[in-house]
Amino acid sequence: MKVAVIIFPGTNRDHDALYMAQNVMGWEAVPVWHESSNLGGADLVILPGGFAYGDYLRTGAVARFAPAMDAVAKHAKSGGLTLGICNGFQILVEAGLLPGALLRNNSLQFRCDWTHLKVQTENSPFTREMAIGDVLRVPLAHGDGNYFAPPELLKKLNDERRVAFRYCDEQGRITPAANPNGSVENIAGILSEGRNVLGLMPHPENAVEDLLGSADGKRIFDSLAAAYADVGW
Repeated sequence: MKVAVIIFPGTNRDHDALYMAQNVMGWEAVPVWHESSNLGGADLVILPGGFAYGDYLRTGAVARFAPAMDAVAKHAKSGGLTLGICNGFQILVEAGLLPGALLRNNSLQFRCDWTHLKVQTENSPFTREMAIGDVLRVPLAHGDGNYFAPPELLKKLNDERRVAFRYCDEQGRITPAANPNGSVENIAGILSEGRNVLGLMPHPENAVEDLLGSADGKRIFDSLAAAYADVGW
């Protein structure tokens, strides 16, 4: 699999994504500067975490206009695998590739900690090697991770099983106490209508080796590897 990691001014998790792809998964990975419209024939596009363009106006609002995002949009709309992590999730929402909005954490504080995610669907290239109810331990680091969607959109996401992950406790219980940012219905990650685009706030790329405190995040990338092998995205 070939992976393109998009880098904006202010991105700070690009090396983490590149390391995961190259050193852990054994994929070919290339950095793509925000001014480039060439994804180099990538099978998977990753928008990593950080503070693109300093998060001016609001998170992701400026980055959506970068030349690279035209190529990302074409890739995603044609069925190409696309993963937005943290700031990348925010950019995908601002670009209209995922629905809803990411608001300020309800605590009004930046949260940097470990969290647990409960798998909500196995029907996606990002979760196909997991079972509904599986619990992943991954880190998070964000100030604007409070996912919001109006009732009609929430119903659509739930009816179509497009909520990929919800925040939970270590035992898998989805409770207010397990919600780190106030996200509606504890939502941590959602899928596009085509199920080829995933946005999530926690950082699975920082939980791919036991040395890092957890290798649970690797299960997402193992799922992508299996999906690519089967379908050849």
